[in-house]
Amino acid sequence: MPVKQEIGIVISDKMNKTVVVQIENRYPHPIYSKTLIKTKKYLAHDELEEANIGDQVLVQECRPLSKRKRWKLIKILSKSSLVS
Repeated sequence: MPVKQEIGIVISDKMNKTVVVQIENRYPHPIYSKTLIKTKKYLAHDELEEANIGDQVLVQECRPLSKRKRWKLIKILSKSSLVS
C-alpha cells in the first residue's frame, strides 16, 4: 500500500518537535460546480525543529508517534517571508 504524502502550510510551531500543518483539499460541488475548499489540520513530527509558521512543507503518513501525531515532516518546500 502506498504511503500518503501531502503538501501543506505550517500554522503553528509552538510545541517541541511538533508542527501543525494545514492541508487544503479543493473539489467541485457535484451539482453547482463551484470550487469548494475543505481544510484539515494535522500534527506532524519535526525532529530538527526547522519549520516555521507560513512555510510550505511536505508531510508523510507514518506510524502513530503520540495520541494525535501520525505524520512526519519530509522537507520544507518553500520558506515563509515572515521570519520571527
